[in-house]
Amino acid sequence: APQHAERLARRWAAVGAGLNTATKGYPPAALGWSVWGLGALLYLIGFYQRVAPAVITDRLMADFTLGAAALGNLSAFYFYSYVAMQIPTGIIADRWGPRRLLTIGAGVAALGTALFAFAPTIFWANAGRLLIGASVAVAFVSMLKLATRWFKPEQFALASGIALFCGVCGGVVAGVPLRLLVESFGWRPVMMVTAVVTAALCLAIWLFVRDDPSERDYTSYAQAPATNTAHHGSVWHGLMQVLSYRNTWILVIVPIGVAGSVLTFAGLWGVPYLKQVHGLDTKTAAAITSSLLIAWALGGPILGSLSERMGRRKPLYVITTLIALIGWGVIIFIPLPLPALIALLVVSGFACGNLIIGFAFAKESVPVRLMGTASGVCNMGPLMGGMLLQPGVGWILDRNWLGNTASGARVYDAAAYQAGFSLIFACIALSLVLILFARETHCRQAA
Repeated sequence: APQHAERLARRWAAVGAGLNTATKGYPPAALGWSVWGLGALLYLIGFYQRVAPAVITDRLMADFTLGAAALGNLSAFYFYSYVAMQIPTGIIADRWGPRRLLTIGAGVAALGTALFAFAPTIFWANAGRLLIGASVAVAFVSMLKLATRWFKPEQFALASGIALFCGVCGGVVAGVPLRLLVESFGWRPVMMVTAVVTAALCLAIWLFVRDDPSERDYTSYAQAPATNTAHHGSVWHGLMQVLSYRNTWILVIVPIGVAGSVLTFAGLWGVPYLKQVHGLDTKTAAAITSSLLIAWALGGPILGSLSERMGRRKPLYVITTLIALIGWGVIIFIPLPLPALIALLVVSGFACGNLIIGFAFAKESVPVRLMGTASGVCNMGPLMGGMLLQPGVGWILDRNWLGNTASGARVYDAAAYQAGFSLIFACIALSLVLILFARETHCRQAA
């Protein structure tokens, strides 16, 4: 009898535990957004680092004695390692989970920022940028992975758009606020403070973020079991599977021109262009490039949600890319008064927010078990835009330089910038053609 009673007690305890777990259900929205939000903060810092050189081009040129090509290369070192990390990040996110990736990424980002802040030569500055790019590269894919487990499936495009908005907030901080801080304290002390803030975020991520709601006794929204150690075949086999889909190739190349236009203009060459061609001061020029980033951020969630309502990805992607092509074409090739230029930058930036459609498009084009790898592969596209176009525009600027300088920094005329920005226009035109060959997913996950 005592043994029977003990067994009965254990059975009822197990049932009670099951009921307690069941009553928790899906995680509260506040908890889900808080977990996801810490990853978003690392993405914000990464975006801040991405565009910070734009408002300190004069300081970097003078401190390290750089021309446009060398400055473009310094800024692009961030993109070199960022792009190289995308495929490994996607694969590791599928296998190890985002918590460890985000923690390590924030720690290495803090180290790279400190190295950049104390760099005595261009070699060490490049090394710092390389570390920063490689480390913050884990943020976006990890956020997508968290979104699939902490949010409803229909919220994925919204979360992707808000992620872009968070990132662009970092870009806005790297505009006028950063310039004011640099003018008051110098760019090196400001970067050192950034390193300290990033280190604090590293600790917060480790303490609070969890890969799946089940780790807090909630039900996961994931369509597949949340197991970090699950075997999905070899890394190479998974990558080859993702690359076997036509949409993968198209959705990698398309953002090179579309998103690359924003990253190149707002991330590096827009501020010196507005200063040297339109005669604006640095703070005003930074405010204008920040307005481009804000429009880009707003375009992301709005266009992503609109494509969800339409139940189709391709038509809206084509239309917005055409708008971006026309907008940048007018900006580059037609002399405009400043108000008209600002208006067109805002419209073009909003249209370029269509890269969020591309992220959802790419995710839906492969089976769910390959989603992390596909996200990593397709996230290479926007960053390849910055990687290729920033130094590419710089190289063309140097080819058209007339020998003028100001305070140790090179000055380029309107014709030089028009020649350099023509590269942006050509890449967007190629993007528009390629989208026409993408296969529609109708907003449904591939089997």
